[in-house]
Amino acid sequence: MKIGFVVNDVMTEQAVFTTTRLAMTAVNMGHKCYVLGVGDFVYAPDGSIHARARSVSGASYDSLKDYLEELQGPETETETITVDDLDVLLLRNDPSDDAAERAWAQTSGILFGQLAAARGTIVLNDPENLANAINKTYFQHFPEQVRPKTCISRDIGEIKAFIEQQHDKVVIKPLQGSGGQSVFLIDEDEQANLNQMIEAVTRDGYCIAQEYLPGAKDGDVRLFVMNGRALQHEGKYAAFRRVNKTGDARSNMHSGGESVEAEVTDEMLQLVEMVRPKLIRDGMFLVGLDIVDDKLMEINVFSPGGLGSSQKHTGVDFTEAIIRDLERKVKYKQYYGAGIRNAELATL
Repeated sequence: MKIGFVVNDVMTEQAVFTTTRLAMTAVNMGHKCYVLGVGDFVYAPDGSIHARARSVSGASYDSLKDYLEELQGPETETETITVDDLDVLLLRNDPSDDAAERAWAQTSGILFGQLAAARGTIVLNDPENLANAINKTYFQHFPEQVRPKTCISRDIGEIKAFIEQQHDKVVIKPLQGSGGQSVFLIDEDEQANLNQMIEAVTRDGYCIAQEYLPGAKDGDVRLFVMNGRALQHEGKYAAFRRVNKTGDARSNMHSGGESVEAEVTDEMLQLVEMVRPKLIRDGMFLVGLDIVDDKLMEINVFSPGGLGSSQKHTGVDFTEAIIRDLERKVKYKQYYGAGIRNAELATL
């Protein structure tokens, strides 16, 4: 296979990133992999899509650090590839990382992904539906039973009224964003600073206010879902628990959280079943569910990370199972060609 990995910027990738793990595994399995940034696409006058990309020359790598050092190294030249020639294009960029300084980059991967899919390349997750998931309102389209009580508004009065209804204990966060940025736990002790916290969140857009789930004090569980089912390999689920032992309400790994082993319960698997129909309909090949108790806090459809933590606590490398699944999809594409839409093929 020829696989393209779209990231925010090739030179800012890190060895611990899930994308690096996926790319190195694919290379070690004998596939040709290219890594490109969202700013590296070119729509040519003849209608073809090109990209400036990097790839490695080695046949096998034992170290993520060694793989990435070669990929980003000065001796590795950027080459121009034709995206039409790729079997699979994986959209692994995080739009929220570009929100502040590169607003143009937020949707670039999606837009060029749509063009590539129209020309026959398998694009994952499906770019047509990723366009609808650019902010957290996408989460509100899933069954009410899986979601915490939520208010989305820029009106301070509306947000305060919701907080009062929830007995003065809620979590507020921006409608767009990730990594635990501008996430606040509101409780009785924070009433004096309530206006300032709401204003900090609404400064750049809408605020999401969610009921506080008591189980959040023990962190949340990141559970990977592939093709609408909990990702399982060698008898283990791709999952880990994120906790924050500093007292911070956020368990996100970017906000001081750390990973520990997770128990995947029947309740969690039931949540997967409840969101499965929409994930399949929308062509969401690989996503990450953030679970507290019997509720979902978020559904991460853009570059879900944490496969390294899952491997650390289970002893299982899940990247091979993901690449094997891509191989299977490419075979289906060869059998059926344009007879199967990209969104359908994405979760077969």
